[in-house]
Amino acid sequence: MCKVVSSVFLLLLVSLETRDCIASAHNDPRILLSSVQAWAVKLGTELYHFGEFITRKKEVQDSFKSAQIESRDGEKLVQSMSDDIRAMMELKISAVKRIVEAAENMAFDKQNEPVPEDFQFYNSKEMEEPYDENTITTTPEPEFVFENWVVRPPTKNAHMQNNPHFSDIPVNINFSSVHIPTNVYAWAPEVIKGIHWSEGLDTHFINNYQSDPTLSWQYFGSSTGFMRHYPAMKWRADPVDIYDCRTRAWYMEAAASPKDVVILVDRSGSMTGQRRDIAKHVVTNILDTLGNNDFVNVLTFANSVEEIVPCFEDSLVQATLGNLRELKLGLDNFDTMEIANFSAALTRAFDLLEIYRNNSGGANCNQAIMLVTDGVPYNYKELFEKYNWKYDTPVRVFTYLIGREVKVADVREVKWMACANRGFYVHLSTLAEVRERVLEHVNVLARPLVLQREKHPVVWTPVYANITDPKVADYLWDQRERAEQKERFMSQRRDKNLFNSVQEQDRRWRITQMKQGQYSELGNSQYQLMTSVSMPVYDLRHNESVEENGQKEMRIARLLGVAGTDVPLSEIQALMTPYKIGVNGYAFIVTNNGYILIHPDLRPVFQQILKPSYNSVDMIEVELFDDDRGPRNFSKELTALRKEVIDQKTGNKIMNTKYHMDDMKRVSRGKKHYFWTGISDSPFTLVVAIPENYGRHRITPPPTDDIHRLSLTSKNISARQYLSDKWSVHPDWLYCRHYERTFATAEDELLYFLERVAKPGWRWPAKPRPPEHHKNKPGHERHNNGTPDAKERNKVSNSTPRNEYYCDHGLMQALVYDARNTAWFNKSIESSASDDKAAEFVQRFGHIIAFLSTHSGLTRWQTHPAKEHDDKPEFGKQFPRSIDEVWYRRAVEQHYVDPLSYVYSVVLNTDKFPLNVSQAMVTASHAVFHGDGHRKAPAAVVGFQFKHERLSEWFENITSSCEHNKECVTCLSESWDCFLVDNNGWIVVSEDAKHTGQFFGKIRPDIMSKLIEEEVYKAVHVVDYQAVCFRERKTTNFASVLTTPLENMRMAMAWILTSAIWLYNSVAMTFAQASGYPSNDYAYQSYENDEEMYEYSSRPPSKGQERDFEKLVLINRTRPTPCDREMYLYQLEYSNLDDKLNQPVANCERPYYVQLVNYTNMLMIVIDSICPKGEAPIMSIDPTEVQYNESLPCLKHMHPLYRKQPTSCIRNHTEESNIDMCGRCSLLQTNLLWLPLIFMLRYF
Repeated sequence: MCKVVSSVFLLLLVSLETRDCIASAHNDPRILLSSVQAWAVKLGTELYHFGEFITRKKEVQDSFKSAQIESRDGEKLVQSMSDDIRAMMELKISAVKRIVEAAENMAFDKQNEPVPEDFQFYNSKEMEEPYDENTITTTPEPEFVFENWVVRPPTKNAHMQNNPHFSDIPVNINFSSVHIPTNVYAWAPEVIKGIHWSEGLDTHFINNYQSDPTLSWQYFGSSTGFMRHYPAMKWRADPVDIYDCRTRAWYMEAAASPKDVVILVDRSGSMTGQRRDIAKHVVTNILDTLGNNDFVNVLTFANSVEEIVPCFEDSLVQATLGNLRELKLGLDNFDTMEIANFSAALTRAFDLLEIYRNNSGGANCNQAIMLVTDGVPYNYKELFEKYNWKYDTPVRVFTYLIGREVKVADVREVKWMACANRGFYVHLSTLAEVRERVLEHVNVLARPLVLQREKHPVVWTPVYANITDPKVADYLWDQRERAEQKERFMSQRRDKNLFNSVQEQDRRWRITQMKQGQYSELGNSQYQLMTSVSMPVYDLRHNESVEENGQKEMRIARLLGVAGTDVPLSEIQALMTPYKIGVNGYAFIVTNNGYILIHPDLRPVFQQILKPSYNSVDMIEVELFDDDRGPRNFSKELTALRKEVIDQKTGNKIMNTKYHMDDMKRVSRGKKHYFWTGISDSPFTLVVAIPENYGRHRITPPPTDDIHRLSLTSKNISARQYLSDKWSVHPDWLYCRHYERTFATAEDELLYFLERVAKPGWRWPAKPRPPEHHKNKPGHERHNNGTPDAKERNKVSNSTPRNEYYCDHGLMQALVYDARNTAWFNKSIESSASDDKAAEFVQRFGHIIAFLSTHSGLTRWQTHPAKEHDDKPEFGKQFPRSIDEVWYRRAVEQHYVDPLSYVYSVVLNTDKFPLNVSQAMVTASHAVFHGDGHRKAPAAVVGFQFKHERLSEWFENITSSCEHNKECVTCLSESWDCFLVDNNGWIVVSEDAKHTGQFFGKIRPDIMSKLIEEEVYKAVHVVDYQAVCFRERKTTNFASVLTTPLENMRMAMAWILTSAIWLYNSVAMTFAQASGYPSNDYAYQSYENDEEMYEYSSRPPSKGQERDFEKLVLINRTRPTPCDREMYLYQLEYSNLDDKLNQPVANCERPYYVQLVNYTNMLMIVIDSICPKGEAPIMSIDPTEVQYNESLPCLKHMHPLYRKQPTSCIRNHTEESNIDMCGRCSLLQTNLLWLPLIFMLRYF
């Protein structure tokens, strides 16, 4: 109130100013500083009084006067959250353990049980889509189908229903269904046998789900390729199905301990043509089986040995998506020539692995060499004796022999190299068999795990996006560019004038801008981010009967597969109790590699496509230290914090940070207090970040305001009575959740529980716990030979009581307190207005929305006058996230700048999202704090919205008059430009309406530069370490070859005969292979070489026309690539602001006035437009790529960050030497007699 009185006094003094206007240097009258000051005071004061009236802030403050102030103990908070998350994880682990036990027992019991000829199963890819959004019932056809020249029974179909718990996908929770990869034949003996026995898992899936209704997808992935998942669903192949469970992180990391891998690729002169293609495909598929805990490098060799990526020289790189992508791209760059020097290649690989083994670097567990070649001169036994055998064979050797026609000696020597070094040999003659054969190495690396039998390591994966394969991102981008290219061609053909018009060029320019970084990172909803917990499943048999020169028992150690369940990140986030952390605070989880599992600034999607490295975003890349260091020059203080977090220690630390908001268009700086602790028995660490100033305390309801006590003292009054009209709650917070009922909205669910709370017999449910497992519990007993007790192992024990719902007692209590004490907000403002001033305010601003949002997630709003029909959603539906909304966060921050001020903003007007100014609204928000003396905490934010044109009119009315001096120049003068600019440099009001919502530095870069020099604004350097850039792809200029009619006939006949021969051999191969269908996944590896060709003119264009055509029509084909982008965002410097602002115009050297508008976050800037604009480049807040001397993967590799190796490592077993199985040949027998004919047809 004192500040209001002082402002009025200043306005009175200014109004007494009687000095005449002084002529400026160019003889034009000048606006007086006193006039600008008066305008700023008057505008701010009137806006303040209007805000106080329309929001009823005083009444809101009184509503919280009975609330208590509680100190926020960060250490207790982070420990409590960690315990809750760990309890949830135990539930998931318990469910997976039951699946593992059941799968091992079933496979053992049914090992000799034949599969019935009429056996049917639910094939996920062949199930029918629902005809409507609710249900479908289909009846399987009685006829058998003719498949692969063999009569097979049809797959089963079923009744499916949309289930909100499973992303609203049509499912059937009564059984599971089976996904089979495209390259796997479902009726191959081992595959169908596994599908048959695993049907018994349905009982355990269902019991798990009944025990824990929060459980998401459960699955068993078989080493033969199929995946049984619960519940059953229709598998959607979008755009095509390349899913193979054996290449997913949950499978790979559970199937074998971490590994260091060196891949040696023969690039001698014989490795050309198809052999080169197969070799590339082998390497690609090996890389697809690696994860964040593995390390790898790819070396090619001929006379010399070279890394496929030069900057990875003499090292292994972490197998992140970014590094694997770099290695795959490098495969296109090697040429085949010279003679292979196997000795140099093997020596180089052994030396490299020895360095990492001795330094405990890399994976620090398994080590392997993968040799890809078309033949070896001999077996190099002396090298293996020197580098491997004397160290007890720490390195496994896997060999891949490439080519249809191979020598018997090559097979013998290459196979010996693998068998003598605990590896596996594979012969590959076609692309189709690569995926299945390459995966053999996973089973070999799993042998030590299987042999020890007792331990089933529990594996938690890094973040990933449900069933989406990362390779699809490149494919989708390529398809999008092809569609754009086609649209350009067609548009140019339809209407050249329109195509060349300014409007059409502007549209294409915006698309280019998006490619240059102005892309939307919103719209993540199509991807459900999650982590998974998985465990290996072992074949309990010790031996297997094989027919080799008669019946023979062979020692085996076979991995049956991996069992797991998904844990959506949203479920973990609900346990982080954000209402306890408070506004501008947050919690996040970091993995052992330092990568983010959960973080509010994790942005995995660009333009609705997954980013290439979305699951390896480092903690240090999202927690930005507030210093002046350049990109990737991280401070020691920040890296020390990161190490403490990764090591899962418990601690806390205060740091100066900077953080962006509003789609990276605004920036704030402040101190954050970090608290962290490890989540036990997991690779994760939980971190809580709380603002240092207003995060120390929080609002809590008094003990007397208990929900039950309210029901007893207020008969027949339920808490829902306080929530009658125009309200919403935070949609992402867990108030109460029913596991069996579904609700249209979060508000409907809350009302349901408020009614239940008021009824007799209500109880707050206890947090669910997993059933206890004891070593002597039935089903765990095993005979001396390691097999389970047959009498007990099929029993399903599940005594856990099932809760129908779960509630957060503290959050519900806070919400009911807020609802009860703010119920008066629904009363009309007009009815409570007692003076003409109120009516004047309402009339002046027209359509107004007043709102109130509390710390418990409750948002209320009113419209004045009553809202008429409008297509726009109501305020609370647009902004339901209370403390997470930008206007809420900024209002609380502004309280510590000026506790009386309101934060004003408009929707930003950018090239990406142009603003319709005529429909624009101004949002004003103000934080309400509650205190009890020396302590205070944010309780709510009040605010209002009104049409932008009304603020423009008000601004114009105030700045167009000078009291007591009628001849004073005003903003109506053509010689002066007047602006209202917010605290981040965005224009709120301008005389030119098109400037609204634009960055002031773009409109007047010369003035903005001077304001930065005068330290009115501070330029804050922000680096986006999750950006995506678009590298141009190399394209080929195709040319035609003139041919004669006879030449065309010869080529046609050659094609027909060659195709017939190829068809014959392909059919022969189909019958020879166990996985009868050729894979189509190779198309994904080479899709970029399949360029579409368009022909639009029969006459060749001139060179000039061709250049113009290419410039306008042809697009630059690009590839999304991870990169760093930097930008400068701006923040108003409030310290000593009065000294910086109260300066007069100094002719054209300083042709502007700047004044802070009272009680707001806005500056009034008045500029002498007669003065020539200063020479200053247009300022932009758009990000630009950081140019490094190396590619980003290379730069990261050269500056490695600390990581913690996984604790589980099982890499050898004494009984492994008894296993003889170490190789598999291609079963394709090509008829070599056809080769001379094909050669003649092709080349003569």
